[in-house]
Amino acid sequence: MSRILYKSNSDKVISGVCGGIAEYFGFNSTTLRILVFLFMPITFWPYIALLILMPSNNLL
Repeated sequence: MSRILYKSNSDKVISGVCGGIAEYFGFNSTTLRILVFLFMPITFWPYIALLILMPSNNLL
């Protein structure tokens, strides 16, 4: 069974992008949020693209 990358409904601060990525890869979402913040000039546009393109997990 394949896994699908979704925005998180339970672990979100802004939109659930970092929470969804952390759930998919199985690590701490706070660590990912800190990395995204530290590398904001690099991660800004990919984050916006994922915000638009990632589907929401409406199963919960």
